[in-house]
Amino acid sequence: MKKTGRLLAALGITFGLALTLAGCGKSSNKTVKVGVVGDQDAAIWKAVGKETEKKDHITLKIVNFTDYTQPNAALSDHSVDINAFQSLNFQDAWNKAHHTNIVAIGNTYFQPLALYSNKLKKLSEIKRGAQIAIPNDAANETRALVLLKRAGFIKLNKASLPTTKDVTENRLGLKFTTVDAAQTARSLSSADAAVVNGNYASAAKLSLKDALYAEHLKTGGQYINVISTLKKDKNNATYKKIVKAYQTEATKQNLKKYYKGNTLSAW
Repeated sequence: MKKTGRLLAALGITFGLALTLAGCGKSSNKTVKVGVVGDQDAAIWKAVGKETEKKDHITLKIVNFTDYTQPNAALSDHSVDINAFQSLNFQDAWNKAHHTNIVAIGNTYFQPLALYSNKLKKLSEIKRGAQIAIPNDAANETRALVLLKRAGFIKLNKASLPTTKDVTENRLGLKFTTVDAAQTARSLSSADAAVVNGNYASAAKLSLKDALYAEHLKTGGQYINVISTLKKDKNNATYKKIVKAYQTEATKQNLKKYYKGNTLSAW
C-alpha cells in the first residue's frame, strides 16, 4: 500500500507538472490582429503568419478591409494591433486630420501611383477637357496631382496637401473627378484616364508597363508603404518580430507573385 501510495503521488506530481508546462506553453502563444487592404496583401500576410506561428509562437489574425479609411480607425479603437496598408505620407496626413499618434515600425514596399486609360495609348493623346479620375483621400489626391504636375499637365500652389482647388494652371482644362481610391480603376469605363494606386491596379489586372505615366519604381521616399501601430506600442517586442518575419526573401517572392511586378520591396 505504501508503494502504491508513493507511485500515485509520483504520478500526481508528474501529471501536475505536465499540466503546468502545457499551460505555460499555451500562455506563451500570442495573437496579433493585422489590418490590411486587399486580397493580395491578405495572402502575403497569411504566409508571414505561418512563419511567426512556427518560429515565434505568434498567431496573426488578418483583418482585410475594403478601403483606406478603415485600418487606421481600427488601430485607434484597438480593433487591430498593427496595420500594413499605407504610405508614410498617408499616415502623416491621417495623423494631422484625426489627431492620432500612429507611427511606422517597418517598411514593406513601394507601389508606384500611375495614370491608366482604357481609351488612350499614350500621354500625348490626352485632349483638352479630358475627364481624369483621382483618389479622394487627402494623401492620395495630393499624390495624384503631383503626378499630373510632373507629367506636365498642371501647376500647383505651395499648399502642403494640395487639392484640386490648389491647381494654379491647367493647360488642357482637364476635369477632375475625385472618387474613393478603390473605385479609380472602375472609373476607367467612364473617365478618359484615372490615377490608380498600385494595389487596386493589380486587383484590376492593370499592368504598370501599360500606364500612360507613373512614379519611378526605384524611388519611394514618403510613398513607401509601412507597417504601423500606435506610438505607445512602437517598441513592442512582439511587433518587432512580426516586422522581421515580413522582411524576408520569401515575402519578396510573394510580392512578385501577387503584384505582378507592380511593387518594389522597400527594406
